[in-house]
Amino acid sequence: MPNLLLALVFLLVPLVLAVVISFQRLGSLGKATWLGVNNYIALAQDAVFWETLRNTVVFTVFTVPVGMALGLAIAVLLNGVMPLRTFWRSIIFLPLVISSVATGVLGAWMFDQFNGFVNKFLALFGLTGPAWQSDGTWAMVSVIIVTLWQRVGFDMIIYLAGLQGVDPAVLEAAEVDGASGWRRFRSITFPLLGPSTFFLLIMNLLYSFQIFDTVYAMTAGGPNFSTTMVVTYAYRMGFDDHGPGQLGYAAAIGVVIFVISMLLTAGQWKFNRNRDEVG
Repeated sequence: MPNLLLALVFLLVPLVLAVVISFQRLGSLGKATWLGVNNYIALAQDAVFWETLRNTVVFTVFTVPVGMALGLAIAVLLNGVMPLRTFWRSIIFLPLVISSVATGVLGAWMFDQFNGFVNKFLALFGLTGPAWQSDGTWAMVSVIIVTLWQRVGFDMIIYLAGLQGVDPAVLEAAEVDGASGWRRFRSITFPLLGPSTFFLLIMNLLYSFQIFDTVYAMTAGGPNFSTTMVVTYAYRMGFDDHGPGQLGYAAAIGVVIFVISMLLTAGQWKFNRNRDEVG
């Protein structure tokens, strides 16, 4: 009962209020005015919103599968016998416990196109570093790299937990039957990691569509909206000192993000056959 009450107060009530506000014109000052679906019509005609949605999709496409593949590879490597195995696990997991804002500030310093660590390191080999901050494409690349660095530890730890549940006797039996290492991984280990993959896919998709703090601390969405994500745009429209302060419009963006997140989760739940049958 207490858990239900907390969920009602902190999840359901804010969600209902956000939906109600999305149908209003509401600024930081003054009374609300009922607009019906006008905020959603304006959103559908907003070119910047579609650009931020495209940025979010690009960010998701390059962070989710790559991060999961890296996490799985590292987990398989660190699940075997090797020196300082616990130390390497801690090093890779460490970025995840750092504040996302601190990670973003660190990323901004590393990818500073004039005095950053990355460009200075490239200069040691006679290479000219990219314009990480003034070129939109390279700015997105820097955000993706920093996010992968921060998130790969989470993928690794979940896959490590999944690997602990793989019965060594099954792998040994396959080895006795002459199966190669790759064949054992492809036919036994990876299918048994189905529930871990399903969990990571859902969590990483939701994280990517709700990314805000790291990106805002690194680039503030620039240059020219090239790294502005949907959540960043909602913040800019509703709360940024330099924005229009339209809370109703920002709430409409938030409702769209919620609907997209629910559709992604429902789609994965329906079409992922490994979520329950294996593990």
